[in-house]
Amino acid sequence: MTGSLTPDLQTLTALQQAHLATIPFESLDPVLGRPVHLDIHTLQDKMVRRRRGGYCHEHNSLFASVLDRLGFHVTGRSARMLMGQNEREICAVGHTVLSVKVEGHDWHVDVGIGASGPRGPIPLRAGTEIDTGPWRYRIERAEHEHWLLQLRRPDGWFNLIQFTEEPFYRADFADQNFLASHQPESPFTRHIIVSCNGSQVRRSLKDQTLTTYRPGETPQQLQIPAEEIPHVLSSVFGLEVSAEHESALVHRVRTSAGTPWTELSQGW
Repeated sequence: MTGSLTPDLQTLTALQQAHLATIPFESLDPVLGRPVHLDIHTLQDKMVRRRRGGYCHEHNSLFASVLDRLGFHVTGRSARMLMGQNEREICAVGHTVLSVKVEGHDWHVDVGIGASGPRGPIPLRAGTEIDTGPWRYRIERAEHEHWLLQLRRPDGWFNLIQFTEEPFYRADFADQNFLASHQPESPFTRHIIVSCNGSQVRRSLKDQTLTTYRPGETPQQLQIPAEEIPHVLSSVFGLEVSAEHESALVHRVRTSAGTPWTELSQGW
């Protein structure tokens, strides 16, 4: 990335787009039984030097550190993942997001929501509709003063997340991260989940199902043979995974084939 690093809206937008273009969303460590750490040294080593990705706690922790270093005023927040559910349906708080104050206004920022998140800051103003590239988002006020973020799809507005303005801290995210990476019911410990939030095309891999999203079109799905998973991780998502871990992932897919994706309908 080149350009100004002045802590303004233009820089924030450029940094968010650059981050999403470079670092994919993935949960390979939990599915391999490996620990997930949120200290800045580990995050830099994994996601920058070793060409890996991460999930929401990792992405937004790293991005918050970058913004803070550049002089942005950043507040951590935690959201409920709706992913299509009605905002009145209660699911656990556990998705890390950020609020960034620029020129006196609060902007919602999230670089860790897989293939469905915005590619730019969203102003915290009820009723705002904004395009981040070809993808349109709307933010509304829901019950109990919650913010509700929605994505425009061909069949209408799709509920993504809801959150309050309560601040959350690294200790809170550490607890949520432990549950996401260790709990047997967590989808991240049970399934391969990888995605890329592209500027024109978005892709996600869920075990052996590769889905491609284009603006205004019905998603296209392709079933991937287990032995082709390593090639897809490298060629489609740009991930560098060791031969040992590639073999472990292929074995995991083969032995877990047929496991239902009920968790994803609950917001993952």
